[in-house]
Amino acid sequence: MTDTLIRAPGCELCDLSALKPVYADSKLSVIIVDDANYPGFCRVIWRDHVREMSDLSREDRLLLNEAVHEVELAVREVMKPAKVNVASLGNVVPHLHWHIIPRYTDDAHFPAPVWAAAVRQTEETHLAARRALLPEFADALADALSSAMRRMNQG
Repeated sequence: MTDTLIRAPGCELCDLSALKPVYADSKLSVIIVDDANYPGFCRVIWRDHVREMSDLSREDRLLLNEAVHEVELAVREVMKPAKVNVASLGNVVPHLHWHIIPRYTDDAHFPAPVWAAAVRQTEETHLAARRALLPEFADALADALSSAMRRMNQG
């Protein structure tokens, strides 16, 4: 393996310099998406420009799956959603990434996907309470991912 990352011209996920990952290493980055209606929405982004999970080696697939798992656990622990959606679409941006989205029965789209038409407006007090958890969530996420990735790389 080389230290040179595979990049695709014009791919917004190949250049994460404008974003502040809560966790990043040579293989992947995790960001908390700045979405006022979905506090705690995260993306786990594979650093190399690949389209599908099947493009990864077995070792890298396990590493990526562990990162997605750790993000989901942190979302559940800190954000306390009714459900967590985990999705890898890549139809618009064909760069391997996962969405981890805390869902609440009062969110604008529940029970439909967040990309569907909104069916309600979430009360601002509920959103503000969820947004207030973001600093704690970012810390928990960084700690969990650092520990998990260290274990994966040692084992």
